[in-house]
Amino acid sequence: MAEEAKPAEEAKPAGEAKEQPAGAPAAGAASEAKPVKKADKKKEKKGKRVRTGRKHFKSDVYKFYKVEGGKATASKKPCPRCGAGTWLAEHKGRLYCGRCTYTIFEKRGQ
Repeated sequence: MAEEAKPAEEAKPAGEAKEQPAGAPAAGAASEAKPVKKADKKKEKKGKRVRTGRKHFKSDVYKFYKVEGGKATASKKPCPRCGAGTWLAEHKGRLYCGRCTYTIFEKRGQ
């Protein structure tokens, strides 16, 4: 019984080649090799983006008030449409609200 249970490799004739592992190429199959992958092209790195436009910042609130005699008084006029907290910008010959576009034109004689 021991002779009948021989492994499959020993039963092969001596003239045949042994099986190769799955990943290794066959000895006579050099022309049938797998195609070689091209090297991945390296992408050119882009530099840091440059910001365009102006940099936004919070307005300095202390510029809108003046302290006189221990009390703070507003140095600019508030917008009548928007209410307190929105100030009118002082331009040449006019006062302008940047939030609601309210405009007060000054008289030419003054």
